[in-house]
Amino acid sequence: MDTIDQLSKDFEAEVDSVIKVKELEPIKIKYLGKKGKITELMQQLKNCSKEEKPLVGQKINLLKQGILQKLKSKEEALSLSEKTQKFEKEWIDVTLPGRRQKQGSKHPVTQMMDHALSILKEMGFSVLYGPDIDTDYYNFESLNFEKDHPARDMQDTFWITNDSLLRTHTSNVQARAMEEYKPPIRIVAPGKCFRNETISARSHVFFHQIEGFYVDKNVSFADLLSTMDHFWKKLLGKDTKTLFRPSYFPFVEPGLEIDVSCTSCKGKGCRICKHTGWLEVAGAGLVHPNVLKAGGIDPDRYSGFAWGMGIERLALLEYGITDIRLFTENDQRFLDQLR
Repeated sequence: MDTIDQLSKDFEAEVDSVIKVKELEPIKIKYLGKKGKITELMQQLKNCSKEEKPLVGQKINLLKQGILQKLKSKEEALSLSEKTQKFEKEWIDVTLPGRRQKQGSKHPVTQMMDHALSILKEMGFSVLYGPDIDTDYYNFESLNFEKDHPARDMQDTFWITNDSLLRTHTSNVQARAMEEYKPPIRIVAPGKCFRNETISARSHVFFHQIEGFYVDKNVSFADLLSTMDHFWKKLLGKDTKTLFRPSYFPFVEPGLEIDVSCTSCKGKGCRICKHTGWLEVAGAGLVHPNVLKAGGIDPDRYSGFAWGMGIERLALLEYGITDIRLFTENDQRFLDQLR
């Protein structure tokens, strides 16, 4: 009986000194485990007389129940205390005003794309989209690129299969437009393009482009020049000047490249325009008769013009940026400046 009383006192002292829930488990094992103190007491019952066994056994059971109850009460009290401490550390004053969230905005490339498209739609062009993954026919052959045409070497193409590829320009929409619509056709085709080039401050493996395409009776070179002159003035400002230089593209004849007066120095010459006063912004020309034939349009009755421009190039000019890689790095510090 004295051993039982002493065991009860020892247990009480140990439990009262506990300050964390995880410290209760070793005590529980010590007293109630298979090799614990209560088990040892039960094994000693065999040494008691018949008259003593009921009294001693009852007292051991009462001690066991008392230990279980004490452990349960202590665990509940400590759990509540730990939760209270946690809540106090994480306490928030809900009456304080919330933090204002930053308002989202379009990516600068998307802003420039939308601005250019809005001008072109005002000029009577409809927007037509095409697939990013296309066949060799729509990307090259229908645009007067023969299988062994040297101009194919100008395009560093990402091939998927022998006949499918990531489009190198949005010109792949031209043949699809001629297959679907009859002249007059006046469309612009925006979207992503992909070329296997070395990434640098001036070029990337993917970029955005707008392809313009107009086919009707009696479309002349003068129509192309006046359209371009009007568009660039609307996009970059009424003081913008345009310069047209002869060039070669397989899908137009004759072809030209379009320069505009530098938006940074206003044509005086600076580092951005390499001190020429001019910036190259697009390629253009009259649609090649072979391209019209591939689209099922009679080149003797109809003519047209086409042009293509890179949106990142326009955004570089608009925002005075010197590295095209900034558009794809998703640096919030950079994007916040162009909100």
